[in-house]
Amino acid sequence: MKPGDKLPSQRELIDRFGFASQTIQNGLAALRAEGLIVSAGNLGNFVSDGTSPGNDVRDDIKEIRSQIQALAERVAALEERSAPDGA
Repeated sequence: MKPGDKLPSQRELIDRFGFASQTIQNGLAALRAEGLIVSAGNLGNFVSDGTSPGNDVRDDIKEIRSQIQALAERVAALEERSAPDGA
């Protein structure tokens, strides 16, 4: 397969190779971790072009942490507003 080519769906891989769905999922996860494929959500998995393997994941994790921090601050502010005086 060439960079940009779409991989078969998990169901197609299960049918083609006869492995359990968890085995297929583990294999795809390993390929993603090595930067050999990229996931496009509901669009499927695609062969990576080899640029910046793993950088997108680190950026995603950084963004998620930032969002969690912002949500934690908002929850704390809401809890502070709803607390009775003197509590």
